Amino acid sequence: MRAHEPARPAARTVPWLALAFLAAPLSGQDRPQTQSDDYTLYELQAPGSSAFRIFYDVSATTAGALFYYNTIRAGAEEEVHGVTDLHTGDALAWEIVDGAHARAHGHPRASLESRYIKVTLARPVPEGGQARVRIDKTYIDGNSYHVDGRDLVFERSLGIRRNAVVLPPGYELVEANYPVQVDTETDGRVRLSFMSPGPGAIDLRVRGRSLPAGRRPRARPEEASEVPTGGGGSPQRARVGWTFPERAYQDRDITYFLAQPETHAFRLFHDYTESRPGVDRYVNVVRAGSSASDPEAWNLDTGARLEVEQLRGEEIARRGIDIGGTPTAESEVVVIWFDPVPAGASTRLRIWETYTDPGRYVLAGDELVWDRGFGRARNTVVLPEGWFLVANAIPGVVDTTEDGRIRIRYVNPRPDEIQVFIRAQRR
Repeated sequence: MRAHEPARPAARTVPWLALAFLAAPLSGQDRPQTQSDDYTLYELQAPGSSAFRIFYDVSATTAGALFYYNTIRAGAEEEVHGVTDLHTGDALAWEIVDGAHARAHGHPRASLESRYIKVTLARPVPEGGQARVRIDKTYIDGNSYHVDGRDLVFERSLGIRRNAVVLPPGYELVEANYPVQVDTETDGRVRLSFMSPGPGAIDLRVRGRSLPAGRRPRARPEEASEVPTGGGGSPQRARVGWTFPERAYQDRDITYFLAQPETHAFRLFHDYTESRPGVDRYVNVVRAGSSASDPEAWNLDTGARLEVEQLRGEEIARRGIDIGGTPTAESEVVVIWFDPVPAGASTRLRIWETYTDPGRYVLAGDELVWDRGFGRARNTVVLPEGWFLVANAIPGVVDTTEDGRIRIRYVNPRPDEIQVFIRAQRR
């Protein structure tokens, strides 16, 4: 067993899956390890090295847990560079252990055939909260990363649902067998990323090809502009220099729990990570046509309940709350206050609210109708008790909650909004 206390790594705050608050934790370390919000970034090293650096972000969610165990994949030679607590930006202690040690110290379902990176968490996982960590490591694995003539090939089964792969300098992307978003890093390396909506692993295959000597992709423009793209009286405009977010990287998600449709009401929670230094508030602007009530908020990193205010009309401007425009008499915001975020740190928030929207959540005859735009990458809708699904326009993963309610999970990998339309009937 090798123990390490790494130097503090450079902070790169990439804080993701919304979970309902946990019931009272069992004492000790006997609960199975649970986690959420996994995101993996693979940086392919020089072709021929078989090496790829991995930045793995994950939230440990087992209440009371003191450690988190990351499985070392069989067949790879590993080097661990360090582990970071994403809440504070501080380095965490870690060591390599076998499966027997993991079973005896907080991971009762650990495989006896596996090896693990055991991370000592900065604080026990709070009740209903998370411990967010980043593991920085390099694998050397010729089966996953090898050279084929002028090309490099990265092929690997990826069970994590949010992933990104960065090609080495001077390489273009010529093949990706799964739908991917493609962009360019500030240093000119090509990055591809994807979100998997299903429960199974993706057998990803990526092929990059060397560009002519001295040629490499340019980084994205700093400012967007437009140029004409067609004739006629009203020419179309191309979004030259348009910058778009990496959807797989985004860690905001939301879950709607629909009340009976006669009420037009639904309880929701959304999770959000704030990483901008000095920011001490989250402002949720209630969309037109809706009203909000019963707001609550928690710091998921510490489990602390946060101060919440609900402001309307001119009171918004009087309090100096920026909503991106001049408040009107109908404007409504929910403001969540928390300690200012230190440089290199981040704060994970969970915000609960009840919304009423008689325009987009209705009872039409004897059918429930939900018609609402979702802008986030990950959204979940839970039907009211006693209702079954008869129509769903946007593809989603359907399952049943523990209390028998139909649940639909949507993953939108595109950088735009989806218009979710649902119809349901009483059983």
